[in-house]
Amino acid sequence: MSDRMWYVAVGGQSVGPMSEAELVDALQAGTYAPNIQVYCQGVTEWAPANAVPVLKAHTPPPPPPGQARRSRADEVDFEIHGSEMQFVEIELDPAESVVAEAGSMMYMGDGIQMQTIFGDGSGQQGSFMDKLVGAGKRLLTGESLFMTIFTHQGAGKARVAFAAPYPGRIVPVDLGRHGGTVICQKDAFLCAAKGVAVSIAFQKRIGTALFGGEGFIMQKLEGDGLAFMHAGGTIVERELAAGQSLRVDTGCLVALESSVSFDIEFVGGVKSAIFGGEGFFFARVQGPGRVWLQSLPFSRLAGRIWQSAPQAGGKDRGEGSLLGKMGGIGGFFDGN
Repeated sequence: MSDRMWYVAVGGQSVGPMSEAELVDALQAGTYAPNIQVYCQGVTEWAPANAVPVLKAHTPPPPPPGQARRSRADEVDFEIHGSEMQFVEIELDPAESVVAEAGSMMYMGDGIQMQTIFGDGSGQQGSFMDKLVGAGKRLLTGESLFMTIFTHQGAGKARVAFAAPYPGRIVPVDLGRHGGTVICQKDAFLCAAKGVAVSIAFQKRIGTALFGGEGFIMQKLEGDGLAFMHAGGTIVERELAAGQSLRVDTGCLVALESSVSFDIEFVGGVKSAIFGGEGFFFARVQGPGRVWLQSLPFSRLAGRIWQSAPQAGGKDRGEGSLLGKMGGIGGFFDGN
C-alpha cells in the first residue's frame, strides 16, 4: 500500500488524515460505507471509496445479480399512487413489518396486525430503558412518543397504504445507497421498513440552530432499508460535488446525506433582508453529497391560508360570485 494520507467526509466534515492501511481496515470492518466520499493528495476531487481503484478491491462487493442483498431491515415492495395528494402502498410478505407515524395509515389488507409501540421499533428487543430512550428522542423532535407497526401475520402477500398529510410528493429513499444515514426535517418522515431507526440529529452550530429555520433538532434516519419521506409541492434532488454549495430558503430544505454540511448565512444588505421578502437567512448546503428540496414548505402553505382566512383579517373572495363581491351579504345567504 502507498504512504499517502487519506480523508473521509463524515457529517459534512473532513475526517483525517489517516493512512491507506487504516482506511482499508475501516472499510473492511464496516466503519465506513463502501460509497463514503474520500480524498487524498494526487486525487483531483472527492470520490466514493468503491470508485477509487486502489480502494475498490477492499470494499464489500455488490451482491450477485438476482441475489438479494443482506439487510437488517425488512425488504419491502412498494408503489406510489396519485399526483398532488399521494399515498404509498407497501406489499408485505409473511412476518414482514413496516413502521409509520401514528395516524398516517390509509388502509390495510387481511392478515395485517397493527400495534402501537414506543419509539420506532428498531430497539423493541432491548430493555425497557432502551425503548424509553428511543421514545424520548422522538419527543425531542416534536413527534408523538408512539409509532405504529404493521406486521403481516397471515399467508401470501398483503398490502398496507399510508397517505401524505398535505399536497406534495412522497420520496422513497434506500438508506443503504446513501451511506446508511439521511437527515431530514422533523415532520418529513412518513413510514419505513421495520429495522430503520428514527432518531434525532442536533445542529452542531448554534447559529444554524437559532436561525436555520429547521430548528435545533432534525430527524435522522439510519439503517439499510427503505424509508419514505413526504414534502410539499415539487421535490428536486441535487447531487453536490465536493466543495460545491447551494443557498436555499431555510424552509425548502427537506433532507440531506450525512456527508453534506449544513450552515446558515445572512442574505446580504439590511435593505434586502427587510424588504426582499426572503427572510434574514439562507440555508447553505455544501457537498459532497445529495440534498432534497421542496418547492412548497407546509409553513408557507399554512401562512397563505391563514392570511386569507376571514378570522385573520383576510378577504372572502366568494370564488368570483356576485354575493362574494358584496362582502357580508354573501356570508349572510350562504351561512357564513
